[in-house]
Amino acid sequence: MIQEFKIIEWENNKVIMLDQRKLPTEETYVTCETWEDVAEAIKNMTIRGAPAIGVAAAMAVAISLTVDRCPLSVKDDFIKYIHKVCDELFKTRPTAVNLKWALDRMRGILEENKNKSVDDIVQILIHEAKTIKDEDILTNKQMGEHGQVVLDDGDTVLTHCNAGALATAGWGTAVGVVYSAVQAGKNIKLIADETRPVLQGARLTAWEAQKCGLDVTVICDNMAASLMAKGLINKIIVGADRIAANGDVANKIGTYSVAINAKYHNIPFYVAAPFSTIDPQTPTGKEIPIEERDPIEVTKVGCKQLTPDGISIKNPAFDVTPHELITGIITEKGIFQLPYKFI
Repeated sequence: MIQEFKIIEWENNKVIMLDQRKLPTEETYVTCETWEDVAEAIKNMTIRGAPAIGVAAAMAVAISLTVDRCPLSVKDDFIKYIHKVCDELFKTRPTAVNLKWALDRMRGILEENKNKSVDDIVQILIHEAKTIKDEDILTNKQMGEHGQVVLDDGDTVLTHCNAGALATAGWGTAVGVVYSAVQAGKNIKLIADETRPVLQGARLTAWEAQKCGLDVTVICDNMAASLMAKGLINKIIVGADRIAANGDVANKIGTYSVAINAKYHNIPFYVAAPFSTIDPQTPTGKEIPIEERDPIEVTKVGCKQLTPDGISIKNPAFDVTPHELITGIITEKGIFQLPYKFI
């Protein structure tokens, strides 16, 4: 039975989120009492995954407006304050477009209701943040229904990073498609790349898939091509943090290598993401900003040092997969295929 996870919740004017840094060994929740707390949780990957950080950003805006945290009652100052909060939240993770989409949506609701009282605006924006969360779960389930048709009974699906429930407000994108296929009665096996350097596949995808009763196997990232060559992988589904207008996809570092190997071995390679991940303002993948993260993610695992002191480190969090390597892009609006023209 597919389990529903509590990833992020709004409770008593606070944001409660599952601390994904501590999985799989410890299932604990973090309480964010200020928008700055939420911003830090996004930066340090307490919560991660493009749809999830979009929801978190919307809730951060909402939490900044509650009476004990926002001292501004003069409307002009109040509106400027909201925009300042949005500007700061936008800086937390540069690659995932869902964050910008959620903040723009909150700004748009503010603009539509700017002639109302401050108290009314506060309640409207809090309601909007909750709505964004609820819509994300519904969107993911719709995506799963569209996407599960590409999976056949008996398939073994490879995924990279975590694009399951933990990357969203619930259900998931790429792994959500697998959940929907299983719910439809299909026997599906899941293979999760470990996903160096933060190991989202080994820690997160494996954890939630096991809880849902899926047949899941973890492999090192450099094993994927070997399994493809042996015919042990039938389909590949990954998530996305931003999709350019031409269909190029930014996703967790290593996705591009998986796509190249899939093309060579004639294995269908799908991307699953909500339509809000598509950025028509970004013409191609070359214009997508790629976040460079702290070298310590590469040099250490926990307290164990892996590299010599003083060695140079590159740690891009994402890479870009060209659209011609992608069999289809699964969204809540259906499955898009070449030629991709998201304008």
